Amino acid sequence: QSLETTDPDRSHGFDGLTALELTGTDRVGLLSEVFAVLADLQCNVVDAKVWTHNGRIASLIYVKDCNSGSPIEDSQQIDRIEARLRNVLKGDNDIRSAKTSVSMAVTHTERRLHQMMFADRDYDRKPILQHKVDLPVVTVQNWVERGYSVVNVQCKDRTKLLFDVVCTLTDMQYVVFHATINTTGDKAYQEFYIRHSDGTPISSEPERQRVIQCLQAAVERRAYEGVRLELCTVDRQALLADVTRTFRENGLNVTRAEISTTRDMALNVFYVTDAIGNLADPKTIEAVRQKIGLGKLKVKELPLVYQEKVEREEQAVGVGGTV
Repeated sequence: QSLETTDPDRSHGFDGLTALELTGTDRVGLLSEVFAVLADLQCNVVDAKVWTHNGRIASLIYVKDCNSGSPIEDSQQIDRIEARLRNVLKGDNDIRSAKTSVSMAVTHTERRLHQMMFADRDYDRKPILQHKVDLPVVTVQNWVERGYSVVNVQCKDRTKLLFDVVCTLTDMQYVVFHATINTTGDKAYQEFYIRHSDGTPISSEPERQRVIQCLQAAVERRAYEGVRLELCTVDRQALLADVTRTFRENGLNVTRAEISTTRDMALNVFYVTDAIGNLADPKTIEAVRQKIGLGKLKVKELPLVYQEKVEREEQAVGVGGTV
């Protein structure tokens, strides 16, 4: 899976769109506020990706003008968009680190999200939630005789894992000279022989620890937390604002999102937890589906811990029934 390129980044299709980059402190309902502002400013969201990690959020949103269908180029409108979004991201306690920017540049979305979260130093922040399983194990040692630093990454295998690790090493100005990739069952083992771009290996303990932190963060950013919900419906103005508001009103927090449109259809994926990051109550999920439309919003994937919880409950019921 590490090498898979399914669902490739669609950067080549972003010509004629305006890119909005957002970083700040994550909170329940933040995404609904962002999409509500964009709807109010007559911005149609065509494509977007949202990642959260260690209490931070990064998002790259591609929009066009609702009325003209053209990219947003008016400087005053761009200033309004940036100011409104910055106020939303600041909230009550993120005056300094909330950032917004608008550009016409075409970029590789996922590569850019890694760069945004790296610049935001998400790797240096303590996790808000402590219930994660299968945390990545990263080790860094120097092979003095050959002048390499040897990086080992062990974690659960998934799509684009290799991409995430190599992007981060590259953005940290390391060059990969050799690599070994192996998978056993659902586990991935990656080994990289790296040097700085000037040919030197890692030279200090603080640097070694920073590499470990950054690679752990790179793996965790795309880890699937929460119930996967897929929305497939006819696209319309303020659709995302309405859907994410329904999530917020029912106490669901969006940990990751992938927004796309094909012709007049919206194809959106959301990973949701409850307000404090625990497993969402199935009754809450069903209530949200009833509100949005059972045929439009479907549960596509349950996290492993959720399945284990259900199995434990079923076993407990079974034991109780035999007594």
